[in-house]
Amino acid sequence: MAKKWMAKAFANAHGQFKAKAKAAGMSTQAFAKKEAKSKTASTKTKRQANLARTAAKIRGRKGK
Repeated sequence: MAKKWMAKAFANAHGQFKAKAKAAGMSTQAFAKKEAKSKTASTKTKRQANLARTAAKIRGRKGK
């Protein structure tokens, strides 16, 4: 069941968030942490940040 929402969420993710992080001079996870709680970030950026943080957690679980 989890794979369905993940596939849909990542279907349109073509590196836009990573490019935003690179432009800001930060790692993807550092930028995600900052933007997820930002008051000035757009809704789209906040959602991308939360997705990046969730994906990192899922990747971390696979290693255990």
